[in-house]
Amino acid sequence: MLSSKLNGQGPLSGHTMEMHEMPCGRFIDPLSDFGFKRIFGSEANKDVLIDFLNVLFAGERYVADLTFNQNENNGQISILRRAVFDLCCTGADGEQFIIEVQRVRQEYFKDRCLYYSASLIRDQVEAGINNWKYDLKPVYLIGLMDFCFEDSSEDHYLHEVRLVNRSNGQLFYDKFGLTFIEMPRFVKAESELSTELDRWLYLLKNLSKLDKIPAVLEESVYDKVFRIAEVCNLNKEEKMAWDAYLKVKWDNENSMDYAKKEAMREGREEGMKEGMKEGIKEGMKEGVKEGKEVGMKEGMKAGIKETRLQVARNMKTRGFDAETISEITGLTPEEVRNA
Repeated sequence: MLSSKLNGQGPLSGHTMEMHEMPCGRFIDPLSDFGFKRIFGSEANKDVLIDFLNVLFAGERYVADLTFNQNENNGQISILRRAVFDLCCTGADGEQFIIEVQRVRQEYFKDRCLYYSASLIRDQVEAGINNWKYDLKPVYLIGLMDFCFEDSSEDHYLHEVRLVNRSNGQLFYDKFGLTFIEMPRFVKAESELSTELDRWLYLLKNLSKLDKIPAVLEESVYDKVFRIAEVCNLNKEEKMAWDAYLKVKWDNENSMDYAKKEAMREGREEGMKEGMKEGIKEGMKEGVKEGKEVGMKEGMKAGIKETRLQVARNMKTRGFDAETISEITGLTPEEVRNA
């Protein structure tokens, strides 16, 4: 569920508010598809992305310049499944970067990230080449996540995955890496920011909730981000796109909240039924407990899935593309097509 609130505003109820009247904060959300591509995905703003990458890699790799690539990679072989990236770019030395923003939990997110990275490695050999020396260019994937891995600890939000030798922990290969950032686990307050990475992550997580620029974020690169992200600087088409995103986001929140309430109600009813069948006080208690757990889990699973499908249908009728629908609802592209 997309649970962040903008400028203290709660989710919309119903569809009565016109888009130009929709309340929103001073700045767009940099972790939305629209906001991320506006701030990081244009040639005019590539210095912002370069700064973020250099801070993130902290000397492991220095990015001198970037060229933006197409966001869809169909592969050299037609039967290979295509890869669609949020952002893909190439550094001055040929190194390639994929930046993925994932708002909702996805069952095979790690697998997808490995597949995307492997697709860039695979396609470095040109079709029909007769003599290639396997001189690969570095490939790195950065995943900005609005959820947490189930097996991660609460005090670790940055996961830098590299190929190392298990026997001694030494780096085995220095031209491939996966970096995952669990944004929910980054909980530092403004007064606790001590590094450039702290400041960047604080900005990414809190930008859409700010109404003024914090003193700790007054450097030129952050000033540019604030200017790019300020809603009043959007042109008419950009403002319409941002309002459309907010409306879908708030509708989605309402739908998810309703699905949870219904699932909890069904769970309580199922728990009562199962408990009454036991016939004794202890059996009643155990039945209610088990009924709640089973009912809530099954009810929430079915209810949330149907809600997401309904949201996808509504978005399709409004002309949203499959990639945006998938990003907002968490459905797979195939589920979006069949919705």
